[in-house]
Amino acid sequence: PVTVAAVRAVARDVLALELRHANGQPLPGASAGAHIDLALPNGLVRSYSLFNAPHERHRYRVAVLRDKASRGGSRCVHEQLRVGSTIAISAPRNNFELHEEATHTVLVAGGIGITPLLCMAYRLKQAGMSFELLYLARSHASAAFQVAVKALDVPVHWHFDSEAGGPPDLKALLASRARDGTHYYACGPAVMLDAFEAACASLAYQNAHIERFAAVEVAAASDARATYTVELKRSGKVVTVTPDLSLLAALRSVGAEPDTSCLEGVCGSCETAVLSGTPDHRDSVLTAAERAAGKTMMVCVSGCKSERLVLDL
Repeated sequence: PVTVAAVRAVARDVLALELRHANGQPLPGASAGAHIDLALPNGLVRSYSLFNAPHERHRYRVAVLRDKASRGGSRCVHEQLRVGSTIAISAPRNNFELHEEATHTVLVAGGIGITPLLCMAYRLKQAGMSFELLYLARSHASAAFQVAVKALDVPVHWHFDSEAGGPPDLKALLASRARDGTHYYACGPAVMLDAFEAACASLAYQNAHIERFAAVEVAAASDARATYTVELKRSGKVVTVTPDLSLLAALRSVGAEPDTSCLEGVCGSCETAVLSGTPDHRDSVLTAAERAAGKTMMVCVSGCKSERLVLDL
């Protein structure tokens, strides 16, 4: 349980919330790039990245853009959460880890995507590591935390579409920042992340990392099975997934309740260990290497390529 200790407008349609433990206790530690789930007053659960310095234990800070196409999450934050509101949150999770062994780090923020990258920047600054930031936004008014970014006193490339006449040449910006041992991180709208991934692939950058706020629809693989059997190793239960029953629905039908939040394969809360079988990954969280290893899967959206799947449930 946390109490909303402060609410502040930090950009056009962006509110920053400061959350403190309702009982005054220290909050669980969070690594740079982590996010938490908020159980909102309207019954929805939504994930938001932390933007405060990761060493802080007295508060969590999240920033929420009011989405014009909101399904109820961001609208609820903007319209219902006020100073003094009490809500429940999850412990922090991190699908966007900062690799501190990098010789240099390039952070690429697109609009509200600055939130996890600002948290990373605080950690990099605290540790005295080499890094720089590319901040891309539609306009000055829509770019949150400009003062905080400038206070970092590191190289920052600012790009505002409204002033430049359009989006930046992301490949050119990244190409000019090629250094051995560099890791590249991006967070922002889907179109920017697609361009970032394409640019990094073209430039043969091996250490490219992204975090998506919205899921990318991933079709079932051509060899995915419509019907397969799932064994829950810990409970000993067995259930059959059929064309009219998703994996998650099948698990719930036999009493298994894996953690879920987004139900789109983007937040990572439903990640489950795979003990046997071949998953058909349809999430937006796992890396290519993690998918190839097949040791874990997001059960809210993924399927299976083998006749039998054994899960650690």
